[in-house]
Amino acid sequence: MSKRNSAAAKTQARERLRIEREREAKRAKVRRQIIVACSVVGVLALAGGIGYAVVQANKPGYWEDAAKAKLVAPANTSGKNGTTVVMGKASAKKTLVMYEDPRCPVCAQFEQTVGATVKSDFDAGKFKIQYVGATFLDRSLTGEGSKNALSAMGAALNVGPEAFLEYKTALYSAKYHPEETEDKFKDDSYLIKVADTVSALKGNAKFQSAVKNGTYDRWALEMSKTFDKSGVSGTPTLKMDGKTLTGSDGQGNAPMTVADFTTAIDAALKG
Repeated sequence: MSKRNSAAAKTQARERLRIEREREAKRAKVRRQIIVACSVVGVLALAGGIGYAVVQANKPGYWEDAAKAKLVAPANTSGKNGTTVVMGKASAKKTLVMYEDPRCPVCAQFEQTVGATVKSDFDAGKFKIQYVGATFLDRSLTGEGSKNALSAMGAALNVGPEAFLEYKTALYSAKYHPEETEDKFKDDSYLIKVADTVSALKGNAKFQSAVKNGTYDRWALEMSKTFDKSGVSGTPTLKMDGKTLTGSDGQGNAPMTVADFTTAIDAALKG
């Protein structure tokens, strides 16, 4: 090969190398630009995400909004905010006050064991029943089942006292009452499913609409405040003439057997 051809080949090789280096430099510059752009987008996205999280954290929850909503009290109520719920025959001279939380497992046990006797005595006109609903288990266990169930019970009460009592019994039944740590009552569909076992509520469009729309949510919160101000510390608690009905142990717990309840209620009715 001539020196001329050799020099030309070297020149061409150097030119190809220069061009390749320029191409690589351009590719590297583009990669850096992409990395910077992605980093900026990531920072903006993170900032946006944090901003969204802050907004969401400071946004009032559903039940906080419900507390400010217009109060709608169910039919068959009286007193301030419609939180006095008294049912029974006018001829009954005394009133059994029942303090209960819908999620309370002991309330469910009481209803399943003694509920039929309470209902029989109530139907016989031995006493009226005043119901005071609580929602403290939503606070201690977290959740919203007590509030939501109490609101649905308000919708049942709007249909009638009998529908209310039957619905309460169904909610506390062994078949439908969940474990206290299982917040099933938060679901409207589940509350409606239980209501379909009550003749006056089955397929009742007005009742179902009230449950789905939360018509009595504010009322449920007001009822819960009534319980909180009562000084009662647990559920179920039964009172008559301001005195707590207890079982045979006399420790302040509600009578949890039919025999204990009958003994306690007979003594209270005579007192």
